[in-house]
Parts: sequence; structure tokens; C-alpha cells
Amino acid sequence: MAGGVERTLRRRIRTVQSTKKITRAFELIAASQIVRAQNRIAANRPFRQGMQRIVLKTAREDQGAESLVGTPEDPRRVGVVLIVGDRGLSGPYNSSVLRAAEAVMARHRERGAEVLLYTVGRRAISYFRFRGRDVEHAFIGMADRPTFEDAREVAAPLWHAFDDDQLDLIVLVSTRYHSAGRQTVGVHQLLPLPEPEEASEPTEQGTTQGTPSGGYTEFEPDGASILEHLMPRALESELYSALLEASASEHAARQRAMAAATDNADERVRTLTRTMNRARQDSITTEIMEIVGGAEALRSAKGA
Repeated sequence: MAGGVERTLRRRIRTVQSTKKITRAFELIAASQIVRAQNRIAANRPFRQGMQRIVLKTAREDQGAESLVGTPEDPRRVGVVLIVGDRGLSGPYNSSVLRAAEAVMARHRERGAEVLLYTVGRRAISYFRFRGRDVEHAFIGMADRPTFEDAREVAAPLWHAFDDDQLDLIVLVSTRYHSAGRQTVGVHQLLPLPEPEEASEPTEQGTTQGTPSGGYTEFEPDGASILEHLMPRALESELYSALLEASASEHAARQRAMAAATDNADERVRTLTRTMNRARQDSITTEIMEIVGGAEALRSAKGA
């Protein structure tokens, strides 16, 4: 009986140790990907900020582009774009974005707006399919190493819908990467362009990077023609930046989740080992008692 328990515990220990090797490998892979993702975010930041400044400046100078800047007071058709991962094993990364997207959609539906859903990531497809929700466009295969072509693919249907007045407002729900230890889920307005004070970001020196004030700018050709070419590029830039930050956030979340799983596996192996040693000690004690009892019985029989 005790031998069977010991064999069972040995098998469980081997299984946990095999799982630990897998989680440890995932942890190391995620850690190596984080550095690469951080470098890509830093390399893309100047282009994104420059594009943002140019587009905002042009839109504010052009009298006919007032509908491209600001937040609509009562949008009737809202596009919600959310970015999640294609795989799991990343802790609360996917569920946090999905909950935030549900809150945004519920808020717009409560006031009677129609919400169209655009998803990036395989986990979002399974989530909304299980709940019977319609998805306007779904994109997959962009989570690990997003490229600018991926951002163009996502931006194309969004810009066409906005340019054809099929959408009054487009918002993005994704995870923003601040550091390896801090990532937050945020809701960011894509179209129309946010106001300069809303779109400005603190730079590394602590100053605010926004639309420069004052001065005179002459546009050639006219501002409307420039915006016709710049607006899709600006949308692609924002989406590319969001894809990069979401990828880095997913790798960071997966590293933490796999590190915790590895630690849990270590603790489980220690617990099972103690249980197995205790079972083995009980088995040895039982055998000794049986031997002593048998010897005592033989001695009593011989004396009789």
C-alpha cells in the first residue's frame, strides 16, 4: 500500500518538474523579447510624435477640417478597436483589455449609440464568439512581432469607415507599456484627432510634446489635400505604436506569469517530496514493527 503511494508521488513529482521546465523556458523567451520590443518602441516614438504634431497643426490651420479635431458631443456610430494577444499564459493581460472594452461599449450603448467592434488578436475572437457578439473586422497574427504593414492592414477599414461617415468616433482599447514592471490598460481616441492638450505627451526631459503655438505656416498644396494624405498615415502611426506597446506588455505579463508558475512548481515539488518522504518513513516504520512483532512472536512460541 505504501509502495503504491510512493510510486504515485514520484510520478507526480516528475510531472511537476516537466511542467517547471516548460514554464521556465517561456519565462526566458518572454524576457528576451521584452528588450527587443522596448527598442522598437523607442525607435518609433520620434516618428509618431512628429506625425502627430504635423497633422494637428495642419488640421487646426485648415478651416474645413474642424470635424477632424476634437471629440464629438453625441456620436451615433462608434468604432471600438481592441488589441489583445493570440495566445494565453500571460496572466490578466487579455482579460483586462477585454473588460475595459466591454465597459467602453456598454457606456456608448447606454446612450443609444451603435457600436462596431474591431479586434486584433485571436483571444478576442474566441471571447466574443462565445458570447454571440458580432465583430466587424478581426485581425490575427500581429501580437508577437507587429510590423508597420500590420498597422496599415488594421487602419485601412477604420479610415474608410470614418472617411465615408460610417463612424463618428473611433476609440482604441489597448495596454500601454510604461516599463517592464508597469503596464496599464488605456482608452485612446483615434479619430477625430484629440485636442492638442489631450494628445500631448510628456517627453523624457519632462516637457510636453504637443502642437507648437504661434507662428505662421503656409501650406502648399492646401491643407485639405495635405490632410487627405496625412490622416491615414497618422492613423497607421498610432496603431503601430499601440501594437508595439501591446506586444511589449504581453511579453512582460507572460514573463511575470511564467515566473510565478515556476515558483509554484518549485513549491509543489517540495511539498510532494516531503509527503513522499513521510510516506516512505511510515512504510519503513511499519516494516520494522512487523519484524519486531514477528520476532517477539517466535520468541514466545519457542519459550512455550
